[in-house]
Amino acid sequence: MNGLYALKPWYADRLSGVRASLARREVSPDTLTAAGVVSAAGAAAALAWLPAGPAALPVAVLLAARLAFANLDGALARDTGRTTRRGAVLNELGDRVADLVVLAGFLTLAPLWLVAAAGLAATLPSWVSLAGAAAGAPRRNGGPVGKTERCLLVVVAAASGWAVPVLIVIAAGSLLTAALRLAGLWRELA
Repeated sequence: MNGLYALKPWYADRLSGVRASLARREVSPDTLTAAGVVSAAGAAAALAWLPAGPAALPVAVLLAARLAFANLDGALARDTGRTTRRGAVLNELGDRVADLVVLAGFLTLAPLWLVAAAGLAATLPSWVSLAGAAAGAPRRNGGPVGKTERCLLVVVAAASGWAVPVLIVIAAGSLLTAALRLAGLWRELA
């Protein structure tokens, strides 16, 4: 079950022209990682400060940029031969920070405990994937509520004002995603 992650090859192909342009301009992959975090912060600010409805467009645009930067940073590093272990660490940290920053946008809309629970749950699928990679297994991605689905759910909250139900879905769906990844990993490592 790959969820929207199954669209990643198609999406990466759509970004190939942008990637080629960035490579010609010698843009650092680390700059794109940072731009993803900044885009996430902008989406969080729009979610927190704009009313439901009008918040949807800026949140959607900024989260689309966040996902594009998350796709472009590693691809650009590979295309230009600039992959480094430090870059890999920065990429993972940037993704986790961006995830948490986006969810921080809910702090003005929902109880702190629910935002914190959703934030913790949203990081669990990545922890499972990284633990599996550390054990020598291929990196597991996708699932019912991965990064792309979380971004889509945040746009739903920005459009509808349904902060609490969306956070509950993010938390429960992220836990399910982590459990499915762990079950697959467990079978693979047996």
